[in-house]
Amino acid sequence: MPDDLLGLRGQAAALATGTVSSRELVGAALDRIIATQSTLNAFRRLRPEAALAEADDADRRLSAGERRPLLGVPIAIKDDTDLAGEPTAFGARGDFPPRPADSEMVRRLKTAGAVIVGKTNTPEFGQWPFTEGPAFGVTRNPWDLDHSPGGSSGGAAVAVAAGLVAAAVGSDGAGSVRIPAAWTNLVGIKPQRGRISSAPVAEQFNGLTTFGPLALTVADAAMLLDVLAGSAPVDRDRPPPPDEPFLVSATREPRRLRIGLSLKVPYSGMPARLDPAVRDAVERTGAALAALGHEVVHAEPAYGLLGVIFLPRSLEAIDDWTHRVPDPELLDVRTLANARSGRVLRPLLLASRAAEPVSRWRIGRIFRSVDVLLAPTTAVPPPRTGELNRATNWETDHAIVAACPFTWPWNVLGWPAVNVPAGLTAAGLPLGAQLMGPANSESLLISLAAQLERDQRWQDRRPGQRLGITPFAA
Repeated sequence: MPDDLLGLRGQAAALATGTVSSRELVGAALDRIIATQSTLNAFRRLRPEAALAEADDADRRLSAGERRPLLGVPIAIKDDTDLAGEPTAFGARGDFPPRPADSEMVRRLKTAGAVIVGKTNTPEFGQWPFTEGPAFGVTRNPWDLDHSPGGSSGGAAVAVAAGLVAAAVGSDGAGSVRIPAAWTNLVGIKPQRGRISSAPVAEQFNGLTTFGPLALTVADAAMLLDVLAGSAPVDRDRPPPPDEPFLVSATREPRRLRIGLSLKVPYSGMPARLDPAVRDAVERTGAALAALGHEVVHAEPAYGLLGVIFLPRSLEAIDDWTHRVPDPELLDVRTLANARSGRVLRPLLLASRAAEPVSRWRIGRIFRSVDVLLAPTTAVPPPRTGELNRATNWETDHAIVAACPFTWPWNVLGWPAVNVPAGLTAAGLPLGAQLMGPANSESLLISLAAQLERDQRWQDRRPGQRLGITPFAA
């Protein structure tokens, strides 16, 4: 089987033409996951028997002439998402019961024909930009096993970067798709709030969190976003549909854009400094965009004290999740402390939501002078495992703000952003930059990211040889 079968579109096309069977692809994915679980530790739950049975069913449907976008393609989802018959532990310890029904996002995956091979690791309630915890251990970066892949969608990013699956779905509440994408050389899309349904709930984390695709290429991520996009009646936010499929946008050359290069750290109440290696990588990305014909200028959004309206929403949601576990005494002490803070801040929740339109207006003024913002995704290269995972909340918060201060404002605003790979450090570790747009600008961001990808060819950089993995060798 050729190397391009690692891509989502390549797998879907090969299945449709009969070049490969779903059982072969799903079986290969399961074999790779099992072979690397002791080192990478990407998955919390595997479903080999169910996945192979679904693969056999997909092969029968394909043979009968049925065609769906992902029919028979193995996919991974993050363990914060309900999948019927499987528990949703969201990184926590305890004996969680199987969920009785699929979330709307999973329903859409299944409708498209995807075979969900398992659920990927995430830190407890997705609170941190690392993927470590007593419930599952340490998830490691395939580019260097001594380093973190980031979080909280770290397991999903590892599964794609290591070639275990062609694409995965994560969730992003403060950068949790974009950060691990940056540290594993992936494309990660945080779409507009409401673009992907939160059903059966009206919203996730008081509107901060949305699902998002992780993939090797922009087109693969766009294809997965097309499958996932759509609203349900329960959703609080229902953005207008795009003018064309996102995959079509990935094939279009963008118009000449005015791109604002932003390197200022949004104020988070704790110190953070941009690492020179990251600064250089983002500036090189800006230079590449300028060489493609765009105008790149320095521009800084007026973030102000945006964090004041972030904390009540995030911490109140942590408290809510503590009531969904079978045994709260098994929760991390930092989680329990955050939950207590959430209860204290709950009276400010309505005010923090009411302040959001003012923040959108203030920060959105930047888009009167630029079309897109280019900024670092993280302040530092991938840290070593354990480096951000400190004993207390005070220590952990200082560490994670210093490492990842750039992504969370777009979660408050609900606007889309895309991580694009931005090269490697001298030690061979991935770096990322984010393209950020105003409301409902996914199509523009995807078109621009795809143009940059055609120039930079980041998908050709792979960590597989370090793991002894070969891409679906015949």
